[in-house]
Amino acid sequence: MDIISGMISFVLNIDTHLGEIIIRYGTLSYLILFLIVFAETGFVFTPFLPGDSLLFAAGAFAALGSFNVVLLFFILWLAAFLGDTANYWIGYFFGQKLISNPKIPIKKEHIDKTQAFYDKHGGKTIFLARFIPIVRTFAPFVAGIGKMRYGHFIIYNILGGLVWVSAFIFAGYFFGNIPQVKDNFSLVVFAIIFLSLVPIILEFLKSRLRSGNKKSGISSSNF
Repeated sequence: MDIISGMISFVLNIDTHLGEIIIRYGTLSYLILFLIVFAETGFVFTPFLPGDSLLFAAGAFAALGSFNVVLLFFILWLAAFLGDTANYWIGYFFGQKLISNPKIPIKKEHIDKTQAFYDKHGGKTIFLARFIPIVRTFAPFVAGIGKMRYGHFIIYNILGGLVWVSAFIFAGYFFGNIPQVKDNFSLVVFAIIFLSLVPIILEFLKSRLRSGNKKSGISSSNF
């Protein structure tokens, strides 16, 4: 529970915590951010790590001069690219064994949701998943399990990483230090998380609606 509450606190107060990291570690902050983004996209065990909100906050600090925004962009894009790549090959070689092992904490429902998303959108899932928490972490893993052709995968990986990292870093860079945003940073983080979850919510509602329609069709046919 302490770990979970600590992570929630880190995400909701990411501006404060990131500021502390910058003060304490200076240039090494680039490496710390690299490792967080790499882990969030590269390991199915760490989907709880901050992604969108971290990029936004890092962009806001870059506007204050704490980071070189161009260097920050390339470092975090590389982290996102390498993270997805590692996750793909983990799924490719070890995916089924990891899922089947009861001692490994991988939630099957996360795999199932990602697989459903993948079945609907195909290879574009790797691109689209960048903007959806949890699905972002599991999409390359599922692609590896499904033996998606790597040449196909890497194109979506490169483009998805570029758009995702640039969108949130530069949004933070240009808007993160507006007084209304800065004074309500936790609300902004909530908004980012909510907007990121909208596709999952809509997909859930659609599936419930389809399920309800099927049930009503079955019941009506019985009369």
